[in-house]
Amino acid sequence: MFRLITGRPGPSGFGSASTAEQVTHGIDGSNLTAIVTGGASGIGLETARVLAMRNVQVIIAARNMEAANKAKQCILNDNKNARVDVEKLDLSSIRSVKTFTDNFKSLDLPLNILINNAGIMFCPFQLSEDGVEMQFATNHLGHFYLTNLLLDKMKETAKSSGIEGRIVNLSSVAHICPYKGGIRFQKINQKNSYQNKLAYAQSKLANILHANELSRRLQEEGENITVNSVHPGLIMTPLMRHSALLMRIFRAFTCILWKNVPQGAATTCYVALHPSLKGLTGKYYYDCNEYKPSKLARDEALAKNLWDFSNNLVNASLKT
Repeated sequence: MFRLITGRPGPSGFGSASTAEQVTHGIDGSNLTAIVTGGASGIGLETARVLAMRNVQVIIAARNMEAANKAKQCILNDNKNARVDVEKLDLSSIRSVKTFTDNFKSLDLPLNILINNAGIMFCPFQLSEDGVEMQFATNHLGHFYLTNLLLDKMKETAKSSGIEGRIVNLSSVAHICPYKGGIRFQKINQKNSYQNKLAYAQSKLANILHANELSRRLQEEGENITVNSVHPGLIMTPLMRHSALLMRIFRAFTCILWKNVPQGAATTCYVALHPSLKGLTGKYYYDCNEYKPSKLARDEALAKNLWDFSNNLVNASLKT
């Protein structure tokens, strides 16, 4: 907590006050290609901008194409040499995820970095077009399926280039307070017991469990790809549109703990690009330093159950 309040650097040399530009200073990503989901606004846009500044070829995957094209132009205005493209992706739709990956593969680009950044927060109960609770569908299931569809491309790229692939899941410190038991496998779509904050926490716990289980599987296969999860910090972004008043009140009493957007994107960019993390996988980071997540987040059996559960949900959606 002391480091969080003061911004004092941790063992990595960076801390809560570090910005995305600072943690990537001197890094040349000209031989890298990255996908950033939700890269049209907030910390996703800042992540895409800084990656492009470091010469990474960036594909912004976003639901709102008007916002995505504005984000692209914003990056180009800042850096006329930036390599940035946009593709439509609605993570709440299994069909949209499949279409996005088909379109990306048709570009015949390599894929070194996948940043699963997009998300929604504290929204009222709603089911996705596939019949899955919306926060779980968008924050976890869409990214789970997206990652699985892109894995072969990442494996091919890592093998042909000799460069380590990196997958980064954006989680949250909120993962520590989900529903009892962590994941409500039997009640995932139950409306009468739905609580928007617990549902959000459940989806953020799922992000860490997904990263850890995928990391374990890739290690067993001997693949040169790391998978880690991050907590970006408390940042006022469009993610909080369903609870803007509550967050403003909360922020008024906790202002010293909040970050600006460049600081909020720092941990993501650090984990995606920094050479000191080579070979490190299955870890959880915030403020650009490794921390231990909750006991539930470290539950290997829960992670395996979530993997199977997610596969079943995807397969059921594909049959409809």
